[in-house]
Amino acid sequence: MRREQEFIDSLYARVDVLRGDTEVSVTDALAQGNTPQQARLERDILVAERSGLLAALNAVDGSLCFGRIDLASGVSHHIGRIGLRRDDAERTPILIDWRAGVARPFYLATGHTPMGLRRRRHLTTDGRRVTALHDEILDLGDETRTGHEDPSGDAVLLAALNSARTGRMSDIVQTIQAEQDRIIRAPHQGVLVVEGGPGTGKTAVALHRAAYLLYEQRELLAKRAVLIVGPNPAFLGYIGEVLPSLGETGVLLATVGELFPGVRATAADTPAAARVKGGAAMAEVLAAVVRDRQALPDPVIAIEHDREVLMLDDDLVRVARERTREAKLPHNAAREHFEGYVLNTLTDMVAERIGTDPYDGSNLLDASDITQIRDELAENPEVWSAIDRLWPRITPRRLVADFLAEPDAYLSREDADAVRRPVTRAWTVADVPLLDEAAELLGEDDRLSRARAERRRETQIAYAQGVLDVSYASRTYEFEDKEDGDPDASEVLSAHDIIDAERFAERHEEDDHRSAAERAAADRTWAFGHIIVDEAQELSPMAWRLLMRRSPTRAMTLVGDPAQTAEAAGVGSWADILAPYVEDRWEHTRLGVNYRTPAEIMEVAAAVVRAAEPDFEPPSSVRSTGVRPWARRSAAGELPAAVAKAVAELTPAEGRLAVIAPRELHRALAARLDGVTAGAEPDLTRTVVLLDPRQAKGLEFDSVLVVEPGRFGTSDLYVALTRATQALGVVHEGDLPAPLAGMTVTPGASGITKP
Repeated sequence: MRREQEFIDSLYARVDVLRGDTEVSVTDALAQGNTPQQARLERDILVAERSGLLAALNAVDGSLCFGRIDLASGVSHHIGRIGLRRDDAERTPILIDWRAGVARPFYLATGHTPMGLRRRRHLTTDGRRVTALHDEILDLGDETRTGHEDPSGDAVLLAALNSARTGRMSDIVQTIQAEQDRIIRAPHQGVLVVEGGPGTGKTAVALHRAAYLLYEQRELLAKRAVLIVGPNPAFLGYIGEVLPSLGETGVLLATVGELFPGVRATAADTPAAARVKGGAAMAEVLAAVVRDRQALPDPVIAIEHDREVLMLDDDLVRVARERTREAKLPHNAAREHFEGYVLNTLTDMVAERIGTDPYDGSNLLDASDITQIRDELAENPEVWSAIDRLWPRITPRRLVADFLAEPDAYLSREDADAVRRPVTRAWTVADVPLLDEAAELLGEDDRLSRARAERRRETQIAYAQGVLDVSYASRTYEFEDKEDGDPDASEVLSAHDIIDAERFAERHEEDDHRSAAERAAADRTWAFGHIIVDEAQELSPMAWRLLMRRSPTRAMTLVGDPAQTAEAAGVGSWADILAPYVEDRWEHTRLGVNYRTPAEIMEVAAAVVRAAEPDFEPPSSVRSTGVRPWARRSAAGELPAAVAKAVAELTPAEGRLAVIAPRELHRALAARLDGVTAGAEPDLTRTVVLLDPRQAKGLEFDSVLVVEPGRFGTSDLYVALTRATQALGVVHEGDLPAPLAGMTVTPGASGITKP
């Protein structure tokens, strides 16, 4: 213990030195003023790298080193959340990053396959203080003992599983199991599907896989970023500290409702509306909506020009429209072509009227005359008014809002009634993939933005030229009194001698110091280096279209459990999700061990699914608490009071309790639960939190109280029942679902003793 404490002290001494040096280097780099472009680029790279190192050092402080491996050769390596080296000529490693190949035996070695190890040691620390050691002897012929042997090798894992929850997911870097390690270190390219039931650690595995990929593919992924998609904001808050604790901060975490820049989904859809909006058919529906915006005259459009009237009829515009569509460009980007065809058509009309020879029918106008006519038409407001009516510029928000306000022409009566809503600024999660699809169909007419950028550039160059002119004038004034032949007058250079106005202006352009993740969040067309999707079975076909656009290389890790599919638009089947994009070129692996849910609770939860799927096999629980789940029926009209009483009994002395109830009961329950509020983004760090089953997906708590389970669907009930690590209770006024009828019934007290 003393030797390990001395080693930990030396590690933190090195960290403190590194932190101080890094802070100084960042400060010095940012203090540099105007520098040449190359030097400025090098400065920005240094700032980004050192800032990332500083964030990593701050994040792992207090949990830096957690293990040691002793090889049969006599060499030992300490394993930690990041790697550290000595400040010597050889840059000698003193702490091995858990992701390095050298560290892999820490996770995979067994007595049967020791992988060259003699001993594996787990270090438990509290801040910078070593509090416990657990040794596993892998070389059974080695009789050396330390007094810290763990015969089963499970003490650290079980301690982590039984520890009180904090409302935030913690990393599992110290307890990664062999089946999890193989998934974490799987190759970067291609689509990997990780399926696992409740408590199998699939979310933790996905997050550690993100950290591993950032370590292995640092150069690529630092530029292109990693996107992690979660089911709801509460879940993202729950997992938000895991990657920083592993030394990684350059990751974008988002829900589907946050993946269209400038839009944040705050409204809610009915299940029927979400099903319709999420269906694959919506892609064709929106394409039809866009095509219908490319209108024809009804029957003609009259344009007054030069005291004459030009008539744009159906046939003429139809030709222009078809020729424009042949370019296969998005609607807004194609408008420039349509404008050209219409202007050419109108130019031909005018040229024919004023330039036709009355005797032989030939046209007497030359090319310059035709150009002049076209230019005059291009200055006629009525021409542009007609073009705006026939091929309008459209924003994705306007297109989707108008469609949802009047969907009848594109959907069945039932589906139209489900999605119809007045034009509003509030968007739902299911709207975001529609906005993204609309953006793809519409594209962007960037002529205006390019023109503005060019004007800004010209203004900057003009200003730079003015500065150089002042510099030149100053030098002329300075030397005009010098005698002829003075060598100083000819040898001194000024700014205008070594740089022109254009390059001078470029040096003063604003730098973009945002990280790749920050830039990706603001760019709808960003191509991520890797995408990880949690609860992937819940995403709709339209949501998958959005995500696949963000991953042209199809480098993705998808984690989920089809048995927990609850969303009406969820695809559920991995083959159905992936076939349109990668056919059968994807890998599938399954996690079969339940680390979170005790066997007593898992038995009850599995019965719910087996009622609908008799062949269902749940993941195997690794532990049992000896505490049976219980159910209690409240008197009519007394449900909130019964819930409040059960909460008082179930709330652990340390840890967290979740009350999982139908959304329509939240207001009444919150009124009876002291300090508990209902909302879309609950504070999971509070001792008691009120959720509905969708909000609870992916989360875990010490104790769970499920309210009125008869109002839940099968998958929602399965999710609600499998969130607890210690104790589960049910309070109901209505009838229990049949699969729960066998639960222990307690008329008054829960029978649960607080830990």
